[in-house]
Amino acid sequence: MTSENTPQLHESSTLRVVPNHDASRYELWDGDQYIGFLGVERLPDGTVDLQHTIISEKFARRGYARTLVTRVLDEYREQGVKVHPTCSYIRNYMDRFPAYRDLLA
Repeated sequence: MTSENTPQLHESSTLRVVPNHDASRYELWDGDQYIGFLGVERLPDGTVDLQHTIISEKFARRGYARTLVTRVLDEYREQGVKVHPTCSYIRNYMDRFPAYRDLLA
């Protein structure tokens, strides 16, 4: 990816993405502060439906959604998993960062 097509991410050492399989989502935390989540559904064919990205209002418009989506997509790429981005934020993200389009199912 070229620099203009590389998503800028939060680099806090306390920022982490936590899979919550019981709730079918990935959660973003900064220390003990809950920031938001990315809802997912594993489909019978092994692909994943990326359903919605929700960030708590007090963290909105600060790049946390981009960080969450990037980290989840990077994990799926490592696993060889293809995705269906039904979430409008993620569809727009993939338009903005075309290097992630190889993950489209």
